[in-house]
Amino acid sequence: MTTASAGNAAQAEYWSSPSGRLWIDHEAALDATLEPALAVLMEAAAPHRGEEVLDVGCGTGASTLRLAELVGAGHVTALDIAEPLLARARERAERAGHGSIRFLRADAQTHDLGPGRFDLILSRFGVMFFEDTVAAFRNLGRVLRPGGRIAVVAWAGVEQNPWFLIPQAAAVERLGSPPAIEPGAPGPLAFADRDHVVALLRAAGLTDVRSQERHVMLTPPGDVQSVARLTSRVGPAARILRLREGSGDDVAAIESAVAERLGGFESGGTVRVPATLNLFLASA
Repeated sequence: MTTASAGNAAQAEYWSSPSGRLWIDHEAALDATLEPALAVLMEAAAPHRGEEVLDVGCGTGASTLRLAELVGAGHVTALDIAEPLLARARERAERAGHGSIRFLRADAQTHDLGPGRFDLILSRFGVMFFEDTVAAFRNLGRVLRPGGRIAVVAWAGVEQNPWFLIPQAAAVERLGSPPAIEPGAPGPLAFADRDHVVALLRAAGLTDVRSQERHVMLTPPGDVQSVARLTSRVGPAARILRLREGSGDDVAAIESAVAERLGGFESGGTVRVPATLNLFLASA
């Protein structure tokens, strides 16, 4: 693995820590919840059979497995900076019979993948954590073939996403605000400002850069209590609980508040939460 920058090394440490491993523990629920975002990405990226595709920030492999089905005799390389997530993705691929997928632990900002290798690079919520977004996409642009495409889906702002806003508000009310994060700083919401991100991608040398706001409905599995428990394990409430060393009573209080507020999104035992995504497309 190419040496990661200090900021990206910190990301590798986080995603390999117990906090990051919670994404493995709750993989099924998270995959189901985020399926609409994956559908948006695949429709926009339009991977073709026979293409060479790079999945950046593949996590536990939901996007990688979908790609392998779509490209057929093509080839998928799945890249992530965290070995535990990559190991889980590899395990899932083997079980699904996709033994030809190449799994690579690397920092996409610095790793040399070789010039002109890929027809398509895509990422579902995997590129918002770079220490230097311009450097990262400049590096990724080098590995695209002439006319190659990039497609990325990321979260819009917290105010447009109850999936973030409700757990965050409940945790802040209970434990206080966490240290402020500068707009655009590495993290889940780093790509919330579409104009800013478009400018970064252009600065990285990409062409035909464009963005779209897309609206989807997240359907996390289970009733409101189950969904509330999920939000205390991963996401903004989990972050605040960790930073404030929240107790079991704090967890219970936050989950109760989240469940109450999510009640407005439940119908017939199903929770449906509106979400706003930012889709970014570009070419080499």
